[in-house]
Amino acid sequence: MAADIKDQITKVVDKVTKDEKLMDQFKKDPVKAVESVLGVDLPDDVVKKVVDGVKAKVSIDKLGGIAGTIKNLF
Repeated sequence: MAADIKDQITKVVDKVTKDEKLMDQFKKDPVKAVESVLGVDLPDDVVKKVVDGVKAKVSIDKLGGIAGTIKNLF
């Protein structure tokens, strides 16, 4: 089950980070955005785990990009 959720998080992160419109939808209604990417209506507990995982991954990616930019300044 955990591997399935990890795969779903990866899939959503890939799509959301490449599509600005989808990213906006994710910011406004993450559950709806996740379900539209995955194409299924998931149980609430699973959707929450996927949404939380996507938020964490997107935040880490943004922080990594910011750290890289700052590193390049020096």
